[in-house]
Amino acid sequence: MANLSPGRLLPLLTDPHKGGRSSLTCQFRCGNACAHDIPNTSENRYFGDVVAEAVSRRGVLRAGALGALVVGTGAAGVVAAAAPAAAEAGVEGHGSRGNLRFTAVAPNTEDKLTVPEGYESSVVVRWGDPVLPGAPEFDFDAQTAEAQEKQFGYNCDFVTFFPLGRDRGLLWVNHEYTDEVLMFRGYTDGTAATEEQIKIALAAHGGSVVEIDRAGRTGEWKLVTSGRRRYNRRVTATTEMRFSGPAAGHDLLKTPDDASGEKVFGMLNNCAGGTTPWGTVLTAEENFNQYFVGGNGVPAAQKPALTRYGVSTTQAIPSGNRRFDRIEERFDLAKHHNEVNRFGWIVEIDPLDPDSTPIKRTALGRFAHEAATTSLSKDGRVVAYMGDDSRFEYIYKFVSKDRFIRGHDRHNRTLLDEGTLYVAKFTGDSPKSEIDGSGKLPADGEFDGKGEWIPLVSGDKSHVEGMSAAEVLIYTRLAADKVGATKMDRPEDVERNPVNGAIYVALTNNSNRTPAQVDEANPRPANKHGHILEIVERRDDAAATTFAWALPLVCGDPKDASTYFAGFDKSKVSPISCPDNVAFDAAGNLWISTDGNALEKNDGLFVVPVSGKERGYVRQFLTVPVGAETCGPLIAPDQLSVFVAVQHPGESDDATPDAPASHWPDGGDSQPRPSVAVVWHTKGKKIGS
Repeated sequence: MANLSPGRLLPLLTDPHKGGRSSLTCQFRCGNACAHDIPNTSENRYFGDVVAEAVSRRGVLRAGALGALVVGTGAAGVVAAAAPAAAEAGVEGHGSRGNLRFTAVAPNTEDKLTVPEGYESSVVVRWGDPVLPGAPEFDFDAQTAEAQEKQFGYNCDFVTFFPLGRDRGLLWVNHEYTDEVLMFRGYTDGTAATEEQIKIALAAHGGSVVEIDRAGRTGEWKLVTSGRRRYNRRVTATTEMRFSGPAAGHDLLKTPDDASGEKVFGMLNNCAGGTTPWGTVLTAEENFNQYFVGGNGVPAAQKPALTRYGVSTTQAIPSGNRRFDRIEERFDLAKHHNEVNRFGWIVEIDPLDPDSTPIKRTALGRFAHEAATTSLSKDGRVVAYMGDDSRFEYIYKFVSKDRFIRGHDRHNRTLLDEGTLYVAKFTGDSPKSEIDGSGKLPADGEFDGKGEWIPLVSGDKSHVEGMSAAEVLIYTRLAADKVGATKMDRPEDVERNPVNGAIYVALTNNSNRTPAQVDEANPRPANKHGHILEIVERRDDAAATTFAWALPLVCGDPKDASTYFAGFDKSKVSPISCPDNVAFDAAGNLWISTDGNALEKNDGLFVVPVSGKERGYVRQFLTVPVGAETCGPLIAPDQLSVFVAVQHPGESDDATPDAPASHWPDGGDSQPRPSVAVVWHTKGKKIGS
């Protein structure tokens, strides 16, 4: 939860909390990243620097509107396979039949989950609910670490579902970060915190597996609270895990506590994620840098890499630090120089085996991971798409060396250990003079262009000069800098549409973009509302190394001339700001959750057809309570339910347990509790219809 050369440094924000986020969110989610220098000081060019080079190559097939998804081949060699897929799904055009039939929810600031007429919602599981047998009921004023290790963790982000038959299933939920100011009365900082509070915070990170069952024949689901619940599990910041892949055992992963470099404890700041074709969870460690102290005491040779990953090398104890080092010395980098290298990975977890050891898959690289969405290439290899959620960072994908074989579980579970890791480079195709920052489309009628996936490493072979394969994977940002990857505006979730095969990337925002940096892929300065990027890979093959791209949405208030909704009538669309996570329904409609709405309204969940006559018709499906972020989202396999993780309700400036800004979900004078909620149609209709 997203880069400049020394001669092109952007000014620091005078207000580090621009946009819709509160100061508490900025402090606890990412360690006030926007208030610090931008870690990427590479010479890599912005889109605006390369746009002019592409003008002479206008023969490239434009991604154009993916609503058209032109069937045929152009200079970029893109072939759209969406028509057969859409036909098989019973969908008109190439991804949507305009079957969304609900009245959009109006933007609001109410302290509740607001859903369309004809829909209902309920809470499935909330912070502190018992997960493991023997867990006590939650008591805000009597919390203990022992209890929290058995209870549902704090902030909930990525949600995914594993069916156990028609009416029962498992939810996996990430617990991204803790907000101790809202968790404990009188909390000031990590130095003054009690040891028990720090232990509770360690236990509240990680993730949960919980068993749920359907309420009757409806789309409502409820937490199973009785019986064995044999799959239920808590993973925390202290759970034992192991490394696999090319970097496992490397010297940069060895510490005084682990001379092998193969064993690690816990995962931190898990944001988005994905699932594998063999039925496991891929959960993404994001803003791990903020948990460490002592960066000023590491050897000088290691400091540039720490700085590139946002770790302070000048302060012994960065402001606002949780001080996990007071409980576990490994969080002090002056004593454990390499411990930070053991975080920032994609972690694979088996939800059906609560005794299994989570695996940090080093072949997928190390950065502020946002998502790891998997797909299969045309020849059956596994492909994982990933974003690096920081200002001016990059978009990546991994392609396995070997093919997925259905039913061969032992073989399939090795696929993420060897393959090629790529980073994306984009080029626009319009003259720079046509991109003036106003939002006006260039002469060709699209913000679009082409791109390529640049290889960084293949198994034990590095493609980056001066770096070994293990170094590329441990210092992936530095490797991507060297090959000239394109700096993006906080790449968040990256998902492949199951109907049209296109890739969709949520670029949340970047208020630091200056007028001189405006270009075709970032068509306005001070981009505080973000946009959506579409990628069509060559021959619709996830393993392709070239692609075409377009921007179907430039978010914000539709009345603002700088916004763009794929050409749809802007007087009819819902305002949308700061896209964060995305998902798809069976018709290929794009569902977008938001984080940090800069339009002074609550965040929400939106849906938009990506093709057909309603392409660009954004409608708001729900809003979350005051101070909350919309996470997930997850459309149930039968399309009768949508799950959303309501993260950090009440996380507003000056909020405390004695003066809460929200009382959701329990109402009255209760404390706000991050929760997963489910929404369904009262007449059993599919979501959105």
